[in-house]
Amino acid sequence: MGRSAFRGLVSSVLMVLFPVASFAADATPAMLYTNGAAWINGAHVPRPSLAIFSGDLLQTRSDSVAHINGSGSSVTVLGDSLVQFEGSSVRINHGGVAVSTSKQMATAAGDVKVTPASNDWTEFNVTDFDGTVRIAARKGDLLISDGQNTVTLPQGQETTRDETAPDSSGKKKKKQQAGAPAAATGGILNSPWAIGAGAVAVGGVATWVLIKNDEPASPAKP
Repeated sequence: MGRSAFRGLVSSVLMVLFPVASFAADATPAMLYTNGAAWINGAHVPRPSLAIFSGDLLQTRSDSVAHINGSGSSVTVLGDSLVQFEGSSVRINHGGVAVSTSKQMATAAGDVKVTPASNDWTEFNVTDFDGTVRIAARKGDLLISDGQNTVTLPQGQETTRDETAPDSSGKKKKKQQAGAPAAATGGILNSPWAIGAGAVAVGGVATWVLIKNDEPASPAKP
């Protein structure tokens, strides 16, 4: 079998295994659509649409945007943003998102967490630039927590928060960063589910080869 055919076979097997693995782990797979250059886990997104998994780190260029569409929720990642997809939420390292959801999909930026107040269709924007988080409730009310207090932001209102809350001494804590983008090697195949599924597939093939090699040879007939 040629290398291209083998790669095609492995990709087909992984495409079948990914949804099963994600469902079993209670993850929320979604589809990513890009308009312009974007990167997942440090690897350039090779085509305008592909699956995105919980834990993937998405980066957009200043002149590009990306859209994450899942069940009951969609997220537009604005230009010049670094965002981690977490299945039922997204975390902003830098930049901004526009969220539309009926599943109470949350957005976090530093210590600030924004959550729809109900399961009704809710639309809101969150941006994080230079340590300031700006939140706009476009449709529906929002709950905003800064790690110390939770307040309600009514529909049509905007507010700002510092991305890090002060500690007991009054000093601001250092913002927790999502993992830095990996070197440009592998995109979706670097997903934990891809690695796990690949390991299962390789292990199965290796076991089959060992069993075949251990089978005794048939004695020659006289």
